[in-house]
Amino acid sequence: MKMDSNYIKLRPGRQLFIDDFLINNTDLKRVYTPPTPSPNNPVLEPTENWEMTTEGALYAGPFSDGVWYDEKDGVFKMWYMAGGGKYYPNLKNALYTCYAESHDGIKWTKKPQGILDNTNVIDVTLRDAASIWIDKVESDPEKRYKMFLVNRREGGKDSRLLLKYSSDGIHWSKPAAKSGKVRDRISAYFDPFSKQWVVSMRYETPSLGKARSYAMDKDPERLVNSINDGLDDKISFWFGTDGTEPRHPRFPEINPGIYNFDVIAYESILLGYYTIWQGPSNEKASELNIQKRNEVFLGYSRDGINFKRISNKPFFEVNESEGAWNWGNVQSTNGSPLIVEDELFFYNTGRRLNKTMWDSYMSVGVGKLRRDGFAALRGDRNGGTVCTKALECDGNYLFVNANVSKGCLEAELLDENFNVIQGFSRLQCKGMLEKDNTKWLIKWKGKPSLSCLIKKIVRIKFYVREGELYSFWFSPYPTGESRGYTAGGGPNLHSSGIDVPE
Repeated sequence: MKMDSNYIKLRPGRQLFIDDFLINNTDLKRVYTPPTPSPNNPVLEPTENWEMTTEGALYAGPFSDGVWYDEKDGVFKMWYMAGGGKYYPNLKNALYTCYAESHDGIKWTKKPQGILDNTNVIDVTLRDAASIWIDKVESDPEKRYKMFLVNRREGGKDSRLLLKYSSDGIHWSKPAAKSGKVRDRISAYFDPFSKQWVVSMRYETPSLGKARSYAMDKDPERLVNSINDGLDDKISFWFGTDGTEPRHPRFPEINPGIYNFDVIAYESILLGYYTIWQGPSNEKASELNIQKRNEVFLGYSRDGINFKRISNKPFFEVNESEGAWNWGNVQSTNGSPLIVEDELFFYNTGRRLNKTMWDSYMSVGVGKLRRDGFAALRGDRNGGTVCTKALECDGNYLFVNANVSKGCLEAELLDENFNVIQGFSRLQCKGMLEKDNTKWLIKWKGKPSLSCLIKKIVRIKFYVREGELYSFWFSPYPTGESRGYTAGGGPNLHSSGIDVPE
């Protein structure tokens, strides 16, 4: 979004009320909501002998990797890390990459792919973290799928970041680019607003603890080839902890750190997933036969560099109850959220408490949230209002995502000086009355569209009683497509990754 001294020129996409950026004044209360875990969790877990390391550790879950919906094939796709003992029977802690598919995002199938015997293994490169990105605007079909993989050398030393390509997500090229020496916990993503590929890297010093650095370039090969461990002209320090992170209840003396950071474009912003490490050390966890405590917190950015956490409460939390699939070491995945009708699917991994082998039994779960449901402005029985800053109207129609199933929502359009624009008053508004809808067209009597206001500066004043307002947007389409980014995709969405009509 670009803002001069007079008005905000909106980015295309749904405008979320996650902060006060668009708000001039309001007496509504902002509320935050985490996803609701699926009762089917875990939706994927280690069930095959080829998902076991030589020592018997079980792994079946993305370590960032990716869970996406591929609109071209009409299927949910998951790439994940698995124990590689079948291919590396004499190597400790060997891991490689597997693939699964689903038609609903809940029930997953590990179909044999013919890469390694009768298994769903699709790449046998020794690995740590990886990011698989479906590049939905790539012009070269041979490069539509991109894999950024930390090639973990034998013994876990001297790792390199590799870039591979694929036309189908199953058969991968030889490395097209290779970095210098890197550390293990790396994630990569594409920022469509700046048209840059970004690598999010582990950075650590005695004073900072676990933190993040980054590098970016419009060319992914040039980006990977340029990376070396540490900070240089290409790599910049990004951020560390800010003092608000939770501490481990059993190890409160341990200073938390930033373990990982995954990012994806959703509608008009970038979402960032902070994996917060709370301890203990690997050595202590091994001694006690417990999982280290990582939880994921949701953040956002409007410029691609400066991120802020939406809430200080976990978005994906650990569950230290007996037998829980996510007892510890919770991690985010690339691709989330996926848009499935009126819901968002968020995938994450966790590890069971395994007293015989502490760092083992990695599985996948999914949480569901209303579309745009990260934050809402809530009005009580007496009602309240929110008035936006001055905005450029860039669409013929105004849509909202709101739940006023027990109340109502109305809107009026104002000019820069807060005067009601003729024909667009609250009294003339055909608003929402006792409705719950993620894409509702706001209408005014005698005004079939906003065509007379295109390119003009307006303010929107919403009146909300007994309900929640999640987002609004201008659209050129009467069907309400936002022109924003659709993150990991979803059924019935455009294959470009942008919310436009088919």
